[in-house]
Amino acid sequence: MYKNGMNKIDTIDPDEISVKELASKLKLGIKYIKSRRLILFWFCFLGILAGAAYSFIENPIYKAVSTFVLQESGHGGGLNLGQYASVASLAGIELGGGSEKGLFQGENILELYKSRLMIEKTLLTPVEVNGKKQLLIDRYIKSKGFDNWKKKDHIESLDFNINPKKFSRLQDSIIREITKFINKHILTVTKPDKKLSIINVEIKFKDEMFAQLFNQTLVQTVNNFYIQTQTRKTFQNVQVLQHQADSVRNILDSSIGKVAASTDANPNPNPTIHSLMVPYQKKQIDVQANTAIYAEIVKNLEVSKISLRQETPLIQLIDEPMLPLEVDKVGHIAGPLIGAIAGFFLSLIYLMGARFYNFVKRS
Repeated sequence: MYKNGMNKIDTIDPDEISVKELASKLKLGIKYIKSRRLILFWFCFLGILAGAAYSFIENPIYKAVSTFVLQESGHGGGLNLGQYASVASLAGIELGGGSEKGLFQGENILELYKSRLMIEKTLLTPVEVNGKKQLLIDRYIKSKGFDNWKKKDHIESLDFNINPKKFSRLQDSIIREITKFINKHILTVTKPDKKLSIINVEIKFKDEMFAQLFNQTLVQTVNNFYIQTQTRKTFQNVQVLQHQADSVRNILDSSIGKVAASTDANPNPNPTIHSLMVPYQKKQIDVQANTAIYAEIVKNLEVSKISLRQETPLIQLIDEPMLPLEVDKVGHIAGPLIGAIAGFFLSLIYLMGARFYNFVKRS
C-alpha cells in the first residue's frame, strides 16, 4: 500500500493544483467584488463627476509649435573652393575650416534650445503686446499670478529692464527658477526623424500670447546664435581683411595724390638733372607697391566672403505659431470617461485592501 500510495501521489501534478487554486481564488474575488457592486458604482459615479468638473474647471493650455529645417554648413552649396586655396593661404584663411564644425552637430542643437543661456536671453527680450513694449519675463510673471507674490514680499519694484550683469541676487534666483520650470514643463524640442534635419520647438502655456511670442523669440534667438557661432572665425577674417583693404586704399589714394602734387610742382624737369626725378620716382614706386598690395587684399577678401557664404548654415522656417493657437485640454467627454476608469480601479484597490485587512484582523 505504501508503494501504491507513493505512486498515486507522484502522479499528481503540483502545477495543476496551483492553477486550480488560482482559478478558485479568482472566482471568489469576482464574487466578492459583485457583492460590493454598490461601492463600485459609487466610486465610478464620483470619478465621472470629478472628471466632468475637471474638464470644465481646467484652464486651457495653448500649444505653440515652430518647425524648421536645418542644413549644416558645407552641404548643398556645390562650390569648389580648392582653386582658391593658394590665394586664401596668403591671408591665412583656411577655406571650409573656419566654422565651428561639430559644435552643434547631431543632438547638440536640441540641447542648445534647452540651455539656460538661450532661455534667459529669450525671457529678457522685449516684445510688443497690444502696442506696448514688455519683457517676456514680465509677461510670464503676470500670467502665473506672481504679481501678488511680489506685493506680498514688497518687491513690486523689481525691474528686469537693466543690464543682466547688474542683477541682484534675488533677480538671478528668480530667473534661474523660471528657466528650470520652462525647461521642465513648458518647452519641448524634438527631432521627429533622426535621419532628417527637421526640428520641432513646442511651447505649452496657459497664456496664448506668451506661448506664441516666447516660441518665436526663442527660435530667432537660438538660430541667430547658431549661425554666428558656426561662422565666427571666417567672419572675423572678413572683418580683418576689410579693415586692411580700407587702410591700404586710403594709403594708395594718398600716394596717388602725392605723385600728382610732385608732377605739378615740377612739370618740366631738366632731363640732365637726375636728382630732380628722385622724389617723383619714389612716390611712383609707392603707388605701384600699394596697388599690388591692394589688389591682393581685395582678392583675398572676396575669397573669404565666398567661404563665409559657404559656411553659413541654412535655416528654413516651415511652420510658425499663428493665432489662434491649438488648445491642449481634456474634453467634456474624455474627462468623465477618464474619471470613470480611475474610479473603477480605485474601487478595486479599496475592496482588495479592505478584504486583506479583514483577513489579517481575523487571523
